[in-house]
Amino acid sequence: MSSSSFAALASKPAAEKEKASVPETPPLHSVQIDGSVILQIAKHARDSQPSLVTGQLLGLDVGSTLEVTSSFPFPSQSSSENNNTNEDIQEEEGAHYQLEMMRMLREVNVDNNTVGWYQSTTMGSYFTEELIETFIDYAESIERCVCIIYDPTVNDSDGQFGLKAIRLTDAFLKTHKEVNGKFETSKIKDRGLKWSDVIEEVPMVVSNSVLVSAMMKQLDANADGKIERDENKLTEEDLNRLHLNANTFTTKSLEFLSESMDDLGSEQQKVAYYHRANHRLQQQKNVWLQKRKAENAQREKSGLAPLSEENPDTRTQNEPSRLETYLIFNQVNQYSKQLDEHNAMAAAKLKLVSSVRANEQQ
Repeated sequence: MSSSSFAALASKPAAEKEKASVPETPPLHSVQIDGSVILQIAKHARDSQPSLVTGQLLGLDVGSTLEVTSSFPFPSQSSSENNNTNEDIQEEEGAHYQLEMMRMLREVNVDNNTVGWYQSTTMGSYFTEELIETFIDYAESIERCVCIIYDPTVNDSDGQFGLKAIRLTDAFLKTHKEVNGKFETSKIKDRGLKWSDVIEEVPMVVSNSVLVSAMMKQLDANADGKIERDENKLTEEDLNRLHLNANTFTTKSLEFLSESMDDLGSEQQKVAYYHRANHRLQQQKNVWLQKRKAENAQREKSGLAPLSEENPDTRTQNEPSRLETYLIFNQVNQYSKQLDEHNAMAAAKLKLVSSVRANEQQ
């Protein structure tokens, strides 16, 4: 089962309930995620590399905070008994799997309310129409949901952790409903929707139970008692933080950025072709109308009834959706930000190492 099939499974929450008439909920300000959920997501993604994975997020929607207290992964392709199974059967099995998992979690008194899903990515490549469709499918059954994006390629030793929570903006959801999913240029222009209004990042807060916090304090205290620390002595881990490692990341990011720019060029060519074809079609209809008017003028002089001036040619040109273009803009922006942050850190390391070497030579 491919990663796209996983997203299709995730887009069908098992427990779909009718929305009751409830007071308007406050806007979502943050996502509170349990530390154990982060460990589960990271382990699932790293153990399955280079394959992409996805899974369900469970928790509670409390006021302006969405609490993520539990999660479970969807089965990988290798665990499927028949890889050639029909896609519809795979989705049905996936829905049954979700139902069983949530039923068993409920039996052991674990939160079993769907609040979204998580998925892994590579180099920040997650702005796809499939992601949008999954969000829209979730919106049909739950009022608010988030997607936790985890990128295992982010280097933790640099002080970064490739985990973020994203959601569709209210402006995009409103526009999607009004245009019925058809993002034509005139429609999105009238509503003032910009490419930056599609997806927004939600601040994320990590929370641990009192028992977990107490255990971590005890483990840290035990470690301090057993290991004599020399503040002036550098460890291998400290030195590893000074490794530049910029070539591979920069090269790969530039490759992805170049591919995104090619995709953007292809989308622009589609729009240009649409305008040319639409203009040509309108010209043909105008020529036909002028001929019919001239013919009716002759018939009127001859005392004959005029012919209908309604063009029998009902062909129309379907305008390509601008949603893909908006997503490519977001993806290009993501790659650019990653390059800027990574190269800024690499430059700081290079300056630090150069200063150390200069001091040693003096």
